[in-house]
Amino acid sequence: MSTTPTLRRDLNMGSTWLLPAWSTAPVGDEPAVLEGARAAGYQGIQGANPELCRELGLVPTTFDIRIEVGGMLEQAKRFVDQGFACATLMVGTGLESDDDATRLMEEIVAASAGARIPLYVETHRATATQDIWRTLRLVERLPELRFNGDFSHWYTAHDLPIGDFAAKLDLMAPVFERVRYMHGRIGTSGCIQVDIGDGNSQEAPHVDHFRAMWIRACAGFIAGAANDAVPPPNLELGFAPELLPNEFGYAIKAPNAEGVLDELGDRWQQALVLTEIAQGCFDAAGPGIP
Repeated sequence: MSTTPTLRRDLNMGSTWLLPAWSTAPVGDEPAVLEGARAAGYQGIQGANPELCRELGLVPTTFDIRIEVGGMLEQAKRFVDQGFACATLMVGTGLESDDDATRLMEEIVAASAGARIPLYVETHRATATQDIWRTLRLVERLPELRFNGDFSHWYTAHDLPIGDFAAKLDLMAPVFERVRYMHGRIGTSGCIQVDIGDGNSQEAPHVDHFRAMWIRACAGFIAGAANDAVPPPNLELGFAPELLPNEFGYAIKAPNAEGVLDELGDRWQQALVLTEIAQGCFDAAGPGIP
């Protein structure tokens, strides 16, 4: 196992779903897409056949949805048997009581330790962690919780740009310190997923806001991942762009030159842009990052 934390360039397979015909993404069956992802520089894949990933030298990761308590340990053991490096979990619905949410999280922490596989609770709307304040209370109850940071949900739902953004980041510190996986997506106050071009526009403060959040999450990983009860394999922080299609309520469509609704941007290319931004954030992170 490596003793030096690094960023692993992952890709969530959702970024390849229902792409426009003009996308630059690799086309074909799953092996062809995975080979194209490897050629593009990705090192891990979330949501694909784990055996095929391993054959191609790609680290396989997975995801799951946990609505009720029960069966998490058995599922975690199945993940291990299938050879997944970790799993990200959407937990609950956001409508459960604090006690029920805590029981869900307790089961996840116990299953991770029991099966010896990292299980990361996703910061996602319509789950028990959709609210920042309650997520912080869950951390107080269960400091062992570890997270998959998909901060676009919080950025939009909490309208984070309004008010003192830096103070909000300070408040979120206990979560940033526990991020061990990240879903790459950037949003605005009104939309969870937007195209950011090359990411360098001076008129896109939301991109800088996400850089700030990702730097803090990377710093938390660098500082603490080695001390986890179940450390990330090889101390790698998986960063997986998860840019979902319009049919899932994410990518925005608008009339093209022919008047036909079309996606605003190539999600395959956007995934590469987000990955480069994440690499810069990891490189900028380290002890003492505010």
